Amino acid sequence: MEKTKFKTNIKCSACVAKVTPYLNEVAGENHWHIDLVDPARTLTIDNSDDNKIVEALQKAGYNAERV
Repeated sequence: MEKTKFKTNIKCSACVAKVTPYLNEVAGENHWHIDLVDPARTLTIDNSDDNKIVEALQKAGYNAERV
């Protein structure tokens, strides 16, 4: 399965909780992961539409840039 990675400004577990409903809506539950240990705060998504992911994160108040 193809994975897409984004650099984000998501910083903590509270931020993850805030974006969860938005990402679940566009990517599906259990089809994404945010690495909070990585300084780039990498979001990895299984098979996604880049524009929909970026829009969903913007709605939640965060930014994403594909890497």
